[in-house]
Amino acid sequence: MRDSLLFLLTCLLILSRTPVATAQLEFENAPINYQTAPVHDRVTKLIAALDAGTAELTWDEDHGWLPSVLKALDVPRSSQLLVFSKTSLQLHRISPLRPRALYFNDDTYVGWVQRGDVLELAAVDPTQGTIFYTLGQKPERPEFRRDKGNCLICHASRRTQGVPGLLVRSVFPARDGQPHFGLGTITTDHRSPLEDRFGGWYVTGTHGSMRHRGNAIADDQREDPIDPEPGANRKSLDELIRTKPYLEPGSDLVALMLLEYQSQAHNAVARASFETRQAQHYDQVMNTALGRPKNFRSDVTERRIQASSEKLLQFLFYSDEFRLTAPVRGSSDFTRDFQTKGPRDKQGRSLRDFDLKQRMFRYPLSYLIYSESFAALPDAAREHVESRMTEILSGEDHSEAFAHLTDEDREAIREILLETAPELSQRLFPPAE
Repeated sequence: MRDSLLFLLTCLLILSRTPVATAQLEFENAPINYQTAPVHDRVTKLIAALDAGTAELTWDEDHGWLPSVLKALDVPRSSQLLVFSKTSLQLHRISPLRPRALYFNDDTYVGWVQRGDVLELAAVDPTQGTIFYTLGQKPERPEFRRDKGNCLICHASRRTQGVPGLLVRSVFPARDGQPHFGLGTITTDHRSPLEDRFGGWYVTGTHGSMRHRGNAIADDQREDPIDPEPGANRKSLDELIRTKPYLEPGSDLVALMLLEYQSQAHNAVARASFETRQAQHYDQVMNTALGRPKNFRSDVTERRIQASSEKLLQFLFYSDEFRLTAPVRGSSDFTRDFQTKGPRDKQGRSLRDFDLKQRMFRYPLSYLIYSESFAALPDAAREHVESRMTEILSGEDHSEAFAHLTDEDREAIREILLETAPELSQRLFPPAE
């Protein structure tokens, strides 16, 4: 009896640590085991290929391992973004004259700094979320190292939805790139007003009458610390920095908008996965302690799964997206490069087709539904998400979060899914008996 009571008290202690929806989750221990569970992200696969001798990297005198790594990871150069705020690992080497360069694809991110000690990498594992690595910038055998916690100081907080993840920040940068923290910082995504975005970033591309905080140094003595006019609609950075050291001459506006969305969408997928696994783990512990059936699901667990899944659905359907009031155009080939990836239906339509006139995408369902991370969601979360997708796309759902979807949007998305995601479509739209 005493042992049973001790076991029950232990279970209750574990449950007392169950986080609320916006808190940081406990991911170091079971069932997540973030640092110790095996991962299968794109960087890990490259490491295995290098060890097996089926892949190799080539050293470049100007950029170190960067060009070869981008090629090996299938990350386009056209995705280049330049950030000059001192808000990352090698901040002592970053300034408005020497910004940090970022490159990314659907699941992998690479950071490069002039004269940097390392390349910084983040890759999304289907189950464990975002995993962080560094690669020493030395012309020796390339050696990747997985981060053991330093990155998580900034990359596991409410800004990343409480899981190890990614974020884009808009700051008020001083002349040396150091943020004026007293003026505040913003974590931005597709919902953020454009006027609040891109502080501390260089931005090339056109956006008409809309304004942003990019390409500018803040003056903390002004009532409005940033004057957006000089930084608006810049097609070149040549008047601001020396661009020759970089692989591309610009910092593409469309790529930056996509990075804001994609980083938080990945976090939402990981949050739904972690919440579901943890809730089910706690149920297993309590079911054992209380002698309940092994498959019993508590109301608390049900609510946690539904809450995180609903948050994910809002990201998948671009809910509350900031509406563009002028057309947006990037400065590189990124828009074209991004749209050429992924499946298309017989009419040539794709979930990767940009709109860039009133909203980011023409068909408002995320291309991340094709991702391994979405496919790897725990069954309970996936089933809830898919059930709700059916309601949303059929027009049964009339909630405010999805009111932006027109009948034409829903019909086009259904048609695209039927041809490009047949297995998912069979679950979403089963044939009538």
